[in-house]
Amino acid sequence: MDLAQTVYQTTNTFPADERFGLTSQMRRCAVSIASNIAEGAGRQTPKEFIQFLHIAQGSLSELDTQLELAHKFGYLAQESWQTIDAMLEEEDKILSGLIRAKKATVKALSPNA
Repeated sequence: MDLAQTVYQTTNTFPADERFGLTSQMRRCAVSIASNIAEGAGRQTPKEFIQFLHIAQGSLSELDTQLELAHKFGYLAQESWQTIDAMLEEEDKILSGLIRAKKATVKALSPNA
């Protein structure tokens, strides 16, 4: 949720004409990451959780691309870009680790394991 909060705060400085463009898209991606993790955690099976974790990773990749664009367009200062980029890397590590752990759980529960 820290990532979403940071994205919202950062995009407040973007040009007004980006409100329905890059600003909106970045905010939706940031919220989607947290929302998909939460939705997956509320599902009935580890396989479903894994599916939603992968969707969250997809949104994370989208946000990374949008972050690069915002930086290239000059909407994002170097320091802000580096801060959010570090948050994205950390979030990706957490998601990857959680996916590995859940896959191990699925494998252990499988009757063919």
